[in-house]
Amino acid sequence: QVQLVESGGGLVQPGGSLRLSCALSGRTFTSYAMAWFRQAPGKEREFVAGICWGGGNTDYANSVKGRFTISRDNNKNTVYLQMNSLKPEDTAVYYCAANSKGVRRARDSWEYWGQGTQVTVSS
Repeated sequence: QVQLVESGGGLVQPGGSLRLSCALSGRTFTSYAMAWFRQAPGKEREFVAGICWGGGNTDYANSVKGRFTISRDNNKNTVYLQMNSLKPEDTAVYYCAANSKGVRRARDSWEYWGQGTQVTVSS
């Protein structure tokens, strides 16, 4: 059974940076595309960024393109989300997800989910 554990969330001022990490255990990491989603209070969970098995292909939501970078270290079974130039509207619970079928923006396409980590952008 795949387990995903996120870390790295916290409180940051507007314009600041955070790096989220998500470690996968229980299966071969390179069998899965990985993604980050987020869910703000009262809103649906939305796609943020995704990365394919080898890391060569990535996809980003328009709202974070140019500010966020997704990457993966297949030796550490970990995917990262580097978030720069953070805005108050980035405040949400961020979830890591794994998918054996490849990067998809649809939430229902993702097979495994972490428990989430809170990111709060506020002065």
